[in-house]
This record gives sequence, structure tokens and C-alpha cells, in this order.
Amino acid sequence: MTDKRQKPRGAFFRGGGCAAGAALLAAFCCLCAPGRSAGAAQKDAGEQTVTLRVCSWEEYIDEGGWDEDEVISLGERDVFGEKPLVKEFEEWYYETYGVRVNVEYSTFGTNEELYSQMNLGNVYDMVCPSDYMIMKLMKEEKLEPLSEGFFDTSEEQNYYVKGVSPYIRDVFEENKIDGKPWADYAAGYMWGITGIVYNPREVSEEEASTWSILTNERFYRQVTVKDNVRDAYFPTLAILNAELLTDDAFRNRADYREQLAAVMNDTAPETILAAEEKLREIRGNVYSFETDSGKADMVTGKVLANTQWSGDAVYTMDQAEEDDFYLCWAVPEECTNLWFDGWVLLKDGIGDDVAKKHAAEAFINFLSMPENAVRNMYYIGYTSTIGGGEDGLVFDYLNWCYGAEEDESDTVAYPVGYFFSGDNEDEAYVVTTSAEQAGRQLAAQYPSWEEIGRSAVMNYFDDAGNAAINQMWINIRCFRLDMLSGAQWAAAAAGGVLLAVLVLRFALKKRGYHQ
Repeated sequence: MTDKRQKPRGAFFRGGGCAAGAALLAAFCCLCAPGRSAGAAQKDAGEQTVTLRVCSWEEYIDEGGWDEDEVISLGERDVFGEKPLVKEFEEWYYETYGVRVNVEYSTFGTNEELYSQMNLGNVYDMVCPSDYMIMKLMKEEKLEPLSEGFFDTSEEQNYYVKGVSPYIRDVFEENKIDGKPWADYAAGYMWGITGIVYNPREVSEEEASTWSILTNERFYRQVTVKDNVRDAYFPTLAILNAELLTDDAFRNRADYREQLAAVMNDTAPETILAAEEKLREIRGNVYSFETDSGKADMVTGKVLANTQWSGDAVYTMDQAEEDDFYLCWAVPEECTNLWFDGWVLLKDGIGDDVAKKHAAEAFINFLSMPENAVRNMYYIGYTSTIGGGEDGLVFDYLNWCYGAEEDESDTVAYPVGYFFSGDNEDEAYVVTTSAEQAGRQLAAQYPSWEEIGRSAVMNYFDDAGNAAINQMWINIRCFRLDMLSGAQWAAAAAGGVLLAVLVLRFALKKRGYHQ
């Protein structure tokens, strides 16, 4: 098995989704880059400590404390997590800029939780939400733009702009809110796509390579889907539009990417109504709507297929391998969701404080150092947006993880040039790996260029669209009598009869008729 990585040290799962808050409501319903000039200016001001308030996902940064046998040797360079990266940043910042910084680091579990914390008065300087929440914050003008100096490639410490993947950079520049590109306000941190983890002994690759597996009666109560509206709405739209999305004429259109995005972000009333009906069908066929339990259910064999974010898919396959139980990964032929988490600066926190902004941008750059990107990928299990630029350490790590052994014979060439250099034909970025990795962890962490070609970002929905799909989700997740199967009705009837008998016996006993 060509996978030299140890299991990710953290147990991060990418929660969230547009209506995590709506899911809570449904539950209730069911019960009823910095330049040196700034640093120099701070140093001249004396030894005053800059306090940087950071809020990110749970278990989403390396916490250090690695064992001695966890050293990652990549050529002449070793990567090792001795101290937490937050602590190392504080030390690096003082050594580099002569200014002390204290990072107050806190976490959130979903994008909606973060948004609620902000609305309840919690003040942060920088946060790390997902793509659509970044768009929402941009739309609400809550973000402070990154400084011009942050993008200066001549600045030695600007690791992000010099190391971010060309592909990720282009996505951030092409996607805009009110004419303003993401790149002006957000720096990518982790990224991935959505797909299907499946048991190849029971599910064929063809069956797993379509979102319609969620409605496939052959897998009744053996498949799971995500328990949030965005990650349930996306595959539902794909199922509804499967004929169009797989049509060669549609895919060969000059504006295919724009048209695909339009289909997968449709919130017209008739579309939402059709999606609600299809989701009822999905609900009746799947084992469960789940947030994190799907990983364990796959490893234990309780279910045969699970919709999953790519990073969690890697974790699931790794876990299963510990018991010699092999799972595979498939990207649906209709399309896939391209997602990102990224660092943004908040106006309420940063304000006009030059020292804070300098420290915040430096924090992004510190995490974008290739060795720190590797540490975070090893710890989290997700894929960094950092390719490394002229520094080949991240690609070396990829080879360390998945490169074929010298004596392996059944190998394939897996190109990843689109991510590292912007050219998928670049021979410098081809991984020679075992044939099976083309459909397993490697493919999940670095999707093929063909798979990326049929990906779409789910955009931020306006208030009307957001309210409509949230109501749809409440309708789906609230208990209704029509959710009961025939067997469940029979069981309920039997229970009712038993309860009636017990009540009658109790009443007779009180009246002295019990013998």
C-alpha cells in the first residue's frame, strides 16, 4: 500500500453549511502582507505587545508535541512539530520584526456559530470561515482588505503571495462580490471538493460515481448524506439536472463553467420546490443525515457509501486501513462542489490599527511557509492552498505520502501541475504512484484536472434565497407522519395496543378487579 503518511494527528471535520443555524431551528421544530516599515514603526514605539484575536475551526492548526518517530524527512530538510504553531509564530514575529505579539486563539464548530459569535459581540481580528461565509462577510462590508504590501513578491517574508497555488490564486481572483475579487480580502488556507467514499466490495466505481447513489434503492438505508442544507442541496440539484450536466453539448460550451455555476446555485422557487421533493426521496432512502458519524459508519461497515468532504475522505480511508479494510473515493460524474476555507481580517477588530493588521498578515504568511503548510496538512489531513512556489517542499511531501516504492510495478503517472505550477502538462509535477491511489487518498487530496474541470463553488445566497432554502430544510428535517415506513407504522400500532392493554390492566387493578 503506497501511503507512507501516518494517520492525521487531529480529528478535524469540516462542519458547517449555510443552514447549520436552520438545523438547530429544525431540531426545535422537531421537538415541537506586511512590509518591514510597519514592523519598524512598531519597534520604535517600544516593547508594547500586540494582541491578535484569532478564531478558526476546531483542530485546524498544528499543536506540536510530535513524537520523535514522526519526523518527516524530505530530502535534506526535516519537518517536525515540536511546539504549537501559534507559539512558534509569536517567537518568529518577535525575532523577525522586534515586536511582541500575543495570539488569543479560539475556535468555532460551524460557519454559523462563528457568525453568531460575532453578532453576539465577540470581537476578533481575523477568522477563517468557508467560501460562502467569506462572500457573506464581504457583502456585508465587514472585512478589512489585505494591504498592498501583503502582495509584494519582492518582500522576503510574504510567503503567501509567493507560495499560493496558481490554481487557487486564479479562483480567488475570478470570484467576486459586488465587483471585488475574493483575493483582495481573503487568503486561502485549506481547500477540497466533495465526493463519495465507498466500500468497493459492495459498491462498484460506476455506482459510486454519481450523486444518484443517494436515491439508488439497491443501497436502501446503506448510504449517508450530510446534515446541512448546502451539502444536501448541491447533490440534489445535481440529481435533478443530471441529464443536462452529463450532456457533451453542455460541457463543450465556451461558457460551461459559468453555466455550471448557475445551475448549481439556482434558488428559483420552482427549483427549491423540486429539490424539496427530491430530498424527501433521498431522506427515505439514506441511512441518515450526518455531520461526522459517517466516517465511523464507513469504517465499521454500517454503511456502504458516504458523501464526504475530500479531507474527511482521506481520514476515513486511513482509519479503515488500520483494520485492513479498504475504502475508495469517487467524484460524481455530474459535478462536484469546490470549497475553500480562508483567512480574513475583520473591520470591527482590526479597524485602523496598523500594528494589528501587520501582525495578522504576518500570521497568514507564517502559516504559508512551506514547512508550516506541511505540518498543518499532516496534523489536519486536509490539503493546504500552498503549493510552495519555487520551494519544492510541499510537492516533496506529496511524493513522500504517495510516491510509489522503487520495486512497485503497477504504477501510474498522476499529474498535479495545475496546482503547483499552473500547467498540468508540467513534467516536474507528476507523481508516480500505485495504480489504486488514482481512486483513493491521493485523488481525494489532489483531484485530477478533469475532475476539477467539472467543479463549481456554491455561492453566497441572498436573503430571499437563503430564507427559502432554510425553510425547505426545516420542512425536510422536521418530523412528519409521512416519514414513517410501513414497518414503523406497524410497530407504532403494536406499541399503541400494548400501551392500551397496560393502561386497562392498571385501571382494573385500582378498582379491585385484578386477579
